[in-house]
Amino acid sequence: MFQEKCVFRRCVWLLVTAWVAAAPMAGIAGRPATPADDATATAAAASQAAPAASPPSPASQLAANDILPSSNLFANADQAPKGATTAVPSQNVTINLINRLVEKGLLTKQDAQDLIRQAEDDAAVASAQAATVQHDVAVAREAAQAAVQQTAPPTSDDQVRVTYIPESVRAQMRDEIKDEVLSTARAENWAAPNGLPDWVPKFRVSGDIRVRYEGDFYPTGNDNTGAFPNFNTINTGAPFDTAGTVFSPQQDVNQNRERFRLRARIGAEIDLGEGFTAGLRVGTGQDDSPVTENQTLGLANNGQGGNFSKYQVWIDRAYLKYETGGQPNKNLAISIGRFDNPFFDPTTIVWARDLGFDGAALQGKYEVVNGVTPFFNGGAFPVFNTDFNFATNNPSKFQSEDKWLYAAQLGTAIKPTKDFSAKVAVAYYDFVNVQGKLSDPFTPLTSSDQGDTDDTRPSFAQNGNTYMALRDIIPDADNNFGTINQFQYFGLATPFHELAVSWQVDYNRFEPAQISLYGQYVQNLALNSANVNAIAVNNRGPDSAAGAMGAWAGGNTAWIIGIKVGNPVMEKRWDWNIGVNYRYVESDSVVDGFTDSDFGAPLTGTNLKGFTFGGNLALSHSVWLGLTWMSADSIAGPIFKGDILQFDVNGKF
Repeated sequence: MFQEKCVFRRCVWLLVTAWVAAAPMAGIAGRPATPADDATATAAAASQAAPAASPPSPASQLAANDILPSSNLFANADQAPKGATTAVPSQNVTINLINRLVEKGLLTKQDAQDLIRQAEDDAAVASAQAATVQHDVAVAREAAQAAVQQTAPPTSDDQVRVTYIPESVRAQMRDEIKDEVLSTARAENWAAPNGLPDWVPKFRVSGDIRVRYEGDFYPTGNDNTGAFPNFNTINTGAPFDTAGTVFSPQQDVNQNRERFRLRARIGAEIDLGEGFTAGLRVGTGQDDSPVTENQTLGLANNGQGGNFSKYQVWIDRAYLKYETGGQPNKNLAISIGRFDNPFFDPTTIVWARDLGFDGAALQGKYEVVNGVTPFFNGGAFPVFNTDFNFATNNPSKFQSEDKWLYAAQLGTAIKPTKDFSAKVAVAYYDFVNVQGKLSDPFTPLTSSDQGDTDDTRPSFAQNGNTYMALRDIIPDADNNFGTINQFQYFGLATPFHELAVSWQVDYNRFEPAQISLYGQYVQNLALNSANVNAIAVNNRGPDSAAGAMGAWAGGNTAWIIGIKVGNPVMEKRWDWNIGVNYRYVESDSVVDGFTDSDFGAPLTGTNLKGFTFGGNLALSHSVWLGLTWMSADSIAGPIFKGDILQFDVNGKF
């Protein structure tokens, strides 16, 4: 029995020790000790309270006020064990427990005092640890305040100035930050760990769909006497017999047309890691035109469309890209393959919006001082590569007529104030071998016979450039001395070395609405008017009264100026913008095969002037409406006027 009592007492001792050690300063159940817990204190102890500036610790209060002298430990001697006194009840549960254990003889007074002493020691350790943490927090706070004072110089009103960021820049920053976060999430697999195969997070898929109504309207007075030959149709088919009795393929300049058009694109950018990405996109297109991906719905006579037949898709983008820096104002990128326009170009008089570039491009920018970021864009781009077996019907092949574009652009982006930002750039576009060349003299006996310069003709063209005849056909008995079998192709009458100055100024005082002024000036430095006048077959003035051919009336200069007001990007419902511009694009200022594919339709290209009005209205984050009106007039040659109305429904994902 004695042994069992000792074991029980030892267990109680361990229980109480653990109880007190676990909550030395909180009584029980996490309740802090309060002055009310001192109800058992004597009147003398209450009159000797510590100063308010230095309150005793909870453990000290427990020891000093709750453990009474042995003479007063038990209030009712009849209920106490032999040799003990009755305890005065306390509001501190821990003290009551100790008193009851002493009362029942399970714990001696000495054991109780040892427990209290242990609690005091634990409380002292905890207090020291708390003081250390408070000291560390204070030191960290002082260091943070000092850092803020060093990095943010005080202003006159002691406020920190935050640089103003326009809505368009914020949108770009959001996209870049989102891309960076998503890239990190995919790389580290913490966005959705083990949720998808490893290759899926590396793909960023995007696309868009545009459905358009277009009306092409021609006022009366246009020259419909055969004055607008379709050189692209001639050059992409059999050569035209200029000695024949039929008209060459002609452009429509007098019959109004209405059509529905579709553009659909889907692509992906693939993260290859360590700064490398790949891109691939496919899109619609009724042909392989470089300047548009529009597919006319129900289109006839070209092998697709009509009677709800299916439409083709084309490889629109396919490239590899390496980037280093990865910041909005500090980046270097190299692209190879087929990619977006790498040049700063706020208008469409040099490059159409849908145009893709083949070749290699280098792009770089670096902020040299706050708000000033110079940039450079350049590259080499194959425009045309001669068929390996040119000429097809000859055992002896002809010399290659490869065509290239070498281009470089220097510019800078500046932000002088929070409300103004601007970008200006100068570019030089050097087209090599794009001009036509007169062939060696020969006599084509059939339309399939080839001249040695046939490949200098454009493989794609729109309208407006000045053309020359490529074949030097010998008049002899086989062609009735030049009166029959004059099978002819046509090439550009001038080289193209284009100098382009581009600029855009944005005013953001009324954000989210933005006011943008933009413009561009282009001059073809390679044009020689005398040489062109000697060989041009179009863009001439009226013939003289004596029947002599009129002088060449084209030019080498283009310019455009415009304004746009409203939201620069359609991000949420009821975002809007409107704009207007005026352009003047002379015949041989730019290569007509690469310029805007909408203005002046169907005579899109150069040798046009006129206004464009338009606006957009967002129906949601991803869907918006567009309305555009264009009015064009010819500059040189026969009279042409054309008006175009476009209504678009756009969606993106």
